[in-house]
Amino acid sequence: MLKSLIPSRLVTIVSDAVRSVVAPTSLMAEAPTTVAPDPAGLYEADEVPPVADIEAAAAAFDVAAQQARAGDRGKRAAKKILDRLPAGRYGSWLVSRTVSNRQSADLDTIQAIFKEHGLGPVPMKSSAPSLKVERLAEVPVTVPTSARVLVGATAGAAVTL
Repeated sequence: MLKSLIPSRLVTIVSDAVRSVVAPTSLMAEAPTTVAPDPAGLYEADEVPPVADIEAAAAAFDVAAQQARAGDRGKRAAKKILDRLPAGRYGSWLVSRTVSNRQSADLDTIQAIFKEHGLGPVPMKSSAPSLKVERLAEVPVTVPTSARVLVGATAGAAVTL
């Protein structure tokens, strides 16, 4: 109702003015980054591949991720056009639609059933952690936690963490 009382052009002008004064990053709340625990089945300290192999795998992963993002952008751009077409033949391409066999839970219905029976909130499960690979400017020397050794300066004793 309020939207119909205020001309949309005025809303646009006010929004533009606020954005020009307030830094865009301050308008977005940044979600805290949480580090996921290591999954099961990791290399043991004596099984870790050579650093050169790890660097090659990380570089290959990064290149593949960039290609996937570029591919996704291209697919989205093409899909904007193709989604609006009626089914049919266009040159040497056939555009059609098929019913998907994938199913997903209807959360609205599940929430209504839970509420109706007084079962509280619908239990949710977190997604699997995402693997993140970043290129560092500096190459730090790291040793897996299980193999770190502290040498006591005065006692000369080694302690494994």
